[in-house]
Amino acid sequence: MDADKQLQDFFLRGDQIYMPHLSVDCVIFGFHDNHLKVLLLKWKKGGQWCLPGGFVKYAESVDDSAVRILKERTGIDNIFLQQFHTFGDPKREKGKSLKVAEKKSWIHKRFVSVGYYALVEYSKVNPQPDIMSIECRWWDINTVPTLIYDHNKMIEKALQILRLDLNDHPLGYNLLPEKFTMPELQRLYETILDEELDRRNFQKRMLGLGILERLKERKTGGAHKAPYLYRFDKKKYDKAMKQGLSGGW
Repeated sequence: MDADKQLQDFFLRGDQIYMPHLSVDCVIFGFHDNHLKVLLLKWKKGGQWCLPGGFVKYAESVDDSAVRILKERTGIDNIFLQQFHTFGDPKREKGKSLKVAEKKSWIHKRFVSVGYYALVEYSKVNPQPDIMSIECRWWDINTVPTLIYDHNKMIEKALQILRLDLNDHPLGYNLLPEKFTMPELQRLYETILDEELDRRNFQKRMLGLGILERLKERKTGGAHKAPYLYRFDKKKYDKAMKQGLSGGW
């Protein structure tokens, strides 16, 4: 079946596989060159941009749907995934709508969308478009274009929740390479929080959490004294994720 025929079949009969009125949208964050990135899709019809998303199959949970969608768009498993909000405004799909199918299609019905944010290591992602898109690529969080529906609001809400989550949980394992420097970790936090942090206080705070292991290696190639490399102690990191942290930034 060619791509166009497959797409039209999806519009006409997709509700035999997927639950009508319920969708999943994913805000996938990555960190690259000291910039926070978000993964977006470009629609075949009209060239508008949107968040990666999809629909919930009758035989799967909403969480399983999100895991499946993320796997299809990024090509990686074991993604940190957090449900952060449900978007159900009756007017959320008005305005920047998409003329992708005939009005009788189930795709034009009102949808309530469950939002998830995901944290992934940028270098491991192989962006893949879905059946309704022609491109999937990273955008800097500060240069995101006008998206369809309420997807810009979704990104804003996801970033807001991510910042709040920093008060209770560690961050970095899913966004940084295996080995990193303390300045790189600090830059990650500063980028997400959109504020500068005191270097000494940040280092003291991070080392006090007991989740970092300082290696004997130093980062090479810099103009200044090479900083030590660190990595996360996965067992202690996972424990901190479950039990939470005290205090905040």
